[in-house]
Amino acid sequence: MGEVTCDIAMSVDGFVAGPGQSLENPLGAGVGDRLHQWMFEEPEAHAAVIERITAAEAFIMGRNMFGPGRGAWDLEWRGWWGDEPPYHAPVFVLSHHEREPLVMAGGTTFTFVTGGIEAALDLAREAAGEGDVAIAGGAATVNQYLAAGLIDELRLHVAPVLLGAGERLFDGVGDLDLEPLGEPSGTSLVSHLTYRVRR
Repeated sequence: MGEVTCDIAMSVDGFVAGPGQSLENPLGAGVGDRLHQWMFEEPEAHAAVIERITAAEAFIMGRNMFGPGRGAWDLEWRGWWGDEPPYHAPVFVLSHHEREPLVMAGGTTFTFVTGGIEAALDLAREAAGEGDVAIAGGAATVNQYLAAGLIDELRLHVAPVLLGAGERLFDGVGDLDLEPLGEPSGTSLVSHLTYRVRR
């Protein structure tokens, strides 16, 4: 069985999204791509990191990461990523509302799970086989998995920006022991930090 990993971009003050998330502002008003600028402006410098982010054999995300809607599903909504999402693997979306699986181009199938974080992890592990499962976000989803002690390796991509408010990583996760793995790396746009999460 592989490991459960998590890659997530965050501001120096600990936010992974700003306030006022919406269809027009998926990461919050005024945030734009500030947390992910390094991926778009310096992809060659971070190629190995980007490859690791999408290397898992299955992914889990919260409903808020899949789309802006709440309540019953808008079945026309197919995610933020167009017809071919970047995952190329099964993706399990946490939700309180049932929906039939959504098959996309490039090998991504979104499966909507109403049974909670452990049910989603069981399905993702089965789909991943011996490969890793990645917790893709957002903050509430990552925090639930951290609080439950279900993440093995946490990879933070810290952008040198301050958001001041929004969706904060580490809220309600309890006392975590984070053991650094390897040396930090990065550029002026981001610092990459990897930790083993001890329980």
